[in-house]
Amino acid sequence: MSDKYRVVTLQKRPELIDDINELHSLGWAQFMREDPISVKYWDKLLSWFPEYQYLLLDDQGATVACGNSIPFHWDGTENGLPSGWDGVFEQGILDNQNNIPPNKVSALAIVIHPDFQGKGLSEIMVREMKSLVKKNQFHQMIAPVRPSLKPKYPLIPMKEYAFWKRKDGKPFDPWLRTHHKTGGQIMCVAEKSMVIPATIQQWETWTGMAFPASGKYVILEGLVPLEIDYEKNYGIYVEPNVWMKHRL
Repeated sequence: MSDKYRVVTLQKRPELIDDINELHSLGWAQFMREDPISVKYWDKLLSWFPEYQYLLLDDQGATVACGNSIPFHWDGTENGLPSGWDGVFEQGILDNQNNIPPNKVSALAIVIHPDFQGKGLSEIMVREMKSLVKKNQFHQMIAPVRPSLKPKYPLIPMKEYAFWKRKDGKPFDPWLRTHHKTGGQIMCVAEKSMVIPATIQQWETWTGMAFPASGKYVILEGLVPLEIDYEKNYGIYVEPNVWMKHRL
């Protein structure tokens, strides 16, 4: 890694917890921050697993990126995978509560400050996460990857989009390509990786849109359309991600 940056864990620098939360508020659309699993367990993630949360600091000591991961138990089979982001997050928390020893680590998020995007930091952050997992004596990391260009193609099924290739044979999506470049391999699509239910009023507030009738709506930063049931005053967003595995 360049001398311009250094990595610290939240365990070593607990006073940087607000920097992590600030990056997440900058890095995600509002509806993403309303995921029920995240709302329920986020504080526990930071307080129970500080050694798996890390920050990238520049040469002035400013936080420019952060990464989050969680240890959990997995039998190693595709059928045994959690449902996705929600599933692995909750399983990591519950495994800890029930004293079930973890044998794998799952990535949860990497967020780059908007002012530092496009500078090659994504690859650095993936490699640093893998290094951190290895230091904690684990031999495999998995990730429910959220493809970064998928919001531009919300009507294309993830099971198709995930396998799009560029002319050079590399993954079409930049975030999938970064994982691929750092040793990641696609396992399968997590069709119900993140599920966000809410009232129509809440969805209108979060998206700045009106939903005057039942149907499917393309929303900003959504990987798939939002489904609205007007009569039930209900909207649900069911986001697919891509399970990838990294051997360490």
